[in-house]
Amino acid sequence: MAILKTVPFKKPIIDISGPKGNAFYLLGLAKKMGKQFGWETSDIDSMLENLKSKDYKHLVLSFDGYFGEVVDLNLAGIEL
Repeated sequence: MAILKTVPFKKPIIDISGPKGNAFYLLGLAKKMGKQFGWETSDIDSMLENLKSKDYKHLVLSFDGYFGEVVDLNLAGIEL
């Protein structure tokens, strides 16, 4: 009998003060993650529209709301 070991999940960290913090990268990542999680196309489209609906601060805070359980955003040195 094989015993399965669980590996602790380590969330990736996105430093939004660098190139991965630009709006286009975050939108692309959000779309990719939505697909990986098996979301319907209409749900992904609605989420992307929400992310794009206001300013950068809204995008970052909303991205964190959608994906904060699986990704950490490093906001150090960033004024939102």
